[in-house]
Amino acid sequence: MEDRRKPPKKTGRTFLVVVDNSEEMRAALRYACRRARTTGGRVALLRVVEPAEFQHFAAIGNLMREEARQEAEVLLQRMATEVNETSGEVPVLYVREGEPRDELLKLIDEEPRISILVLAAGTGSEGPGPLVSALTGRYASRLRIPVTIVPGNLTDQAIDVLT
Repeated sequence: MEDRRKPPKKTGRTFLVVVDNSEEMRAALRYACRRARTTGGRVALLRVVEPAEFQHFAAIGNLMREEARQEAEVLLQRMATEVNETSGEVPVLYVREGEPRDELLKLIDEEPRISILVLAAGTGSEGPGPLVSALTGRYASRLRIPVTIVPGNLTDQAIDVLT
């Protein structure tokens, strides 16, 4: 009989979570952390900084870009502490600049260690969210890994039961 107190063997499986400002992202993050912990995997976090829409002067645009990147790095460091506590591993952190869908697809193509994308579906009337819609529709054929979609309204307790 297997001893459940022993940590699982490292599998090399990496669960990627896109860090955005949505409420449902927390469900995806918790799910990914718990799955990583129980399967011997790890979590990777991606924050995409969208370019400023209107820039009068290059210097101002560069300053805005640098500030956005610094904010993204601070956010990811804060989230990394939470991921480490929940999953038992330090996450891999990625900051990209561009359109979130495009940068996500590029990262998945470039990083062979990423093996599962974990997204949470939006809970509002506007639908599941732009990434979920795009990656289960028109862009699904561009993925080389499975996508796990977590209902965004799951509580931590419900996710713990599932994982």
